[in-house]
Amino acid sequence: MREAIVGTAVGGPYSPAIVAEGRFVFVAGQGPLRDGEYVPGSIEEETTLTLQNVGTLLEEAGSGFEHAVRCGVWLVDLEDFAGMNRVYQASFPEPRPARATVRADLIVGKVEIDCIALVPY
Repeated sequence: MREAIVGTAVGGPYSPAIVAEGRFVFVAGQGPLRDGEYVPGSIEEETTLTLQNVGTLLEEAGSGFEHAVRCGVWLVDLEDFAGMNRVYQASFPEPRPARATVRADLIVGKVEIDCIALVPY
């Protein structure tokens, strides 16, 4: 069983998030977008908006940051790691999810974050 979760407007042929088997939510890579439009800012501002988008999808799926088990972070510039990490750290309670962070050429913005979380019973 799969159920699509709707969040901010998407720019391609994908779902913002999917709940699988009623237990796992897979959040597609989110960026610093509001209503489908890029909102440029500092790495801290872009990370904050990106995580707000992730959080909205988690909540719509019946989950939250406290249930996240894995995240992927993509940065255009690894010099932005410290700023992104400060914002990221404040969003996820202990124990924080497993995470990979890599440099990438992104279509929009300075940061993109995806997430896999549990949907509590």
